[in-house]
Amino acid sequence: MVDRKTIATYDAKAGDYIKLTKQDGPDASLQAFIDLMPKGGRVLDLGCGPATSSAHMRAAGLIPDPVDASQGMVDLANGTHEIGARLGTFDDIDTVAVYDGVWANFSLLHAPRDMLPTYLAALNRALVTGGVLHVGMKTGQGDLRDTIDRYYTFVTVAELRGLLRDAGFTVNFVKEGEEKGMAGTMDPFVLMRARKHG
Repeated sequence: MVDRKTIATYDAKAGDYIKLTKQDGPDASLQAFIDLMPKGGRVLDLGCGPATSSAHMRAAGLIPDPVDASQGMVDLANGTHEIGARLGTFDDIDTVAVYDGVWANFSLLHAPRDMLPTYLAALNRALVTGGVLHVGMKTGQGDLRDTIDRYYTFVTVAELRGLLRDAGFTVNFVKEGEEKGMAGTMDPFVLMRARKHG
């Protein structure tokens, strides 16, 4: 299930978004995730945007699979990094025991709340046993469109922890914070890392 207005925003603002994500190296969250991966590990970068994270993972010796529902973002990712980014949505996750890690950094927040259990279960199936999921979400309650027409589903920390548990994950890292995004507002967020049950 894809929200067309959200995708249209990312298509139109791909160039602006890369300015927010451009970094010389991985931030602390991405580095911690990379450090948990086996050498040459395969990682699904779900909602990769301009694939900055995938580029850092590739530089660290991992094999990223960058996927985004925005053609503008896919084109930007490949034009910038020549990284094999491909067009795909949450509904296209159908692999089984392929990835050592899934990097879903502020992508699933665009999914409808009632679909989160389905998508998290699909990510669990896509991971090898013991595989690591990183997920970032904005915290709060309800859903809304921001000032640039992107759809958001907000979750509480307890809600996200429960969703991950129900999908077959064990949460082992939680970080809360606040940051300014592309819409220019300061928003609270949570990052979680979890492992697929053995």
